[in-house]
Amino acid sequence: MHDLKWIRENPAAFDAGLARKGLEARSSDILALDAERRSVQTQLQEKQARRNEASKQIGILKKQGQDASAVMEEVAKLKDEVPALETRDRELGEQLDAILASLPNIPAADVPDGPDEDHNVELRKWGTPGQFDFEPKEHDALGTALGLMDFDGAAKLSGARFVVLKGKLARLERALAQFMLDTQTEEHGYTEVNPPTMVRDGALFGTGQLPKFGEDLFKTNTGHWLIPTAEVPLTNLYGDTIVEESALPIRMTALTPCYRSEAGAAGKDTRGMIRQHQFWKVEMVSIAHPDQSGEEHERMTQCAETILQRLGLPYRVIVLCTGDMGFSSQKTYDIEVWLPGQKRYREISSCSNCGDFQARRMKARFKSDKGNRLVHTLNGSGLAVGRTLVAVLENYQQADGSIVVPEVLRKYMGGVDVIR
Repeated sequence: MHDLKWIRENPAAFDAGLARKGLEARSSDILALDAERRSVQTQLQEKQARRNEASKQIGILKKQGQDASAVMEEVAKLKDEVPALETRDRELGEQLDAILASLPNIPAADVPDGPDEDHNVELRKWGTPGQFDFEPKEHDALGTALGLMDFDGAAKLSGARFVVLKGKLARLERALAQFMLDTQTEEHGYTEVNPPTMVRDGALFGTGQLPKFGEDLFKTNTGHWLIPTAEVPLTNLYGDTIVEESALPIRMTALTPCYRSEAGAAGKDTRGMIRQHQFWKVEMVSIAHPDQSGEEHERMTQCAETILQRLGLPYRVIVLCTGDMGFSSQKTYDIEVWLPGQKRYREISSCSNCGDFQARRMKARFKSDKGNRLVHTLNGSGLAVGRTLVAVLENYQQADGSIVVPEVLRKYMGGVDVIR
């Protein structure tokens, strides 16, 4: 949500920020509604004050035995006018809120401009893609050949974009999740949280998925939504809350299933585990001081990178351009892991600094010597578990179709070092 006061003071900067996102200027529409609403509120206050004053005047006139009929007529008229103004004030407020809630966050000044993913900028690479003396296969071919990855069985149960993992592949996915949680909690200072995976409308509004992106989500017949990421419940734990400044930053992590309709992904990644309706993810969320959120963003990204480094998986870090960023983000780093079967890098983590955009929507604040201020919120994958499994399968495959288990995972696998 945008700060209306800031828009009043910086209309050109606001429109310039929207233009960087490929959107038309909106400050004139917003400020026209704002001006009308403030005019209505002024009239309302004046008429309410006059009504109170006139009501007292009636009592005085009657005590003095004077005719109060004219003043009584004025009060009756005011009683009709005030509700109409109250209704108009409410209507204008709802129109303003609807516009402000529909507009994305303004990109940070150092975010590269561009309309789509082709204009993202690579920042760094880690590791060198392995060389194979055979043609590496994609993960779905490997898993199916092992008899441990079943797409047909999943389709029979649930349709497309689901998978059944069995045996040692199911355990390998669990091992990855546990390794990620242990690293983020024991080494990086994140507190593990086990949140609900069904939320109400308000939680999804707070993090920016609603009202614009409902088609990307699954809704139950009870009015609950299945979470697309643990960012939603973790961040909203601090909605309508005022924390002590000394408590910041607050760092949380959670392993949850995530559910996405993939409404805009028709024809994309229809095979395999890259783009599914249900998947596991370890999420990181930080509630940070405004002066420290940039530093926290870099730290969070490094926490995600650590997982890939420990697994020995080559990756690159890119900064998303203005046209490829998410709705709530003011700056996003994507981490893309190398998949030899696909011969390309694919996203495995997205770490975003949302500034005070989500905090304003959910009223998340902290106490300071300048009064209560909005926190900054950040979120990132640490990592997407299914995609990490994909990367392990493709990078650790052998010519006979077996999979070497990365050394850091073997203690979680009961000592298994190769999956055959």
